[in-house]
Amino acid sequence: QVQLVESGGGFVQPGGSLRLSCAASGGFFNIHAMGWYRQAPGKQREVVATITSSDRTNYADSVKGRFTISRDNAKNTVYLEMNNLNAEDTAVYYCHVEGVLWQYWGQGTQVTVSS
Repeated sequence: QVQLVESGGGFVQPGGSLRLSCAASGGFFNIHAMGWYRQAPGKQREVVATITSSDRTNYADSVKGRFTISRDNAKNTVYLEMNNLNAEDTAVYYCHVEGVLWQYWGQGTQVTVSS
C-alpha cells in the first residue's frame, strides 16, 4: 500500500527552526520529484520547495535563504529544514511525490510559529 508518512511539525517561536521528514513506502519507483507544499487558513495551497531525482531544487521566494530541501533516494525520504521561522510560515505542510504519470500527497503536518 502506497503511503507517505510525515513527521517533524509542531510549535515554535519566531526565529526558531524545525525539520520536516516525509518517508514514502509501499512500492514507489521511478520517483521524479519530491516536494513540500503548505496551506495556511483561508489561503490556497502553495509550493514551498521541490527537488528532482537529479537534485535540482526550487524554492518559493518567501522561503529562499531560510529553508533547505534535501532527499535520501535510498530511503525514499525527503526533508525540509526550516530556519528563521516567522508567523507567515504557519500552515499545514504537505509532502508531495510524483512520477511521470502519478502523484501522491501526505496527510499534512501542522507548523505553528507564534510567540
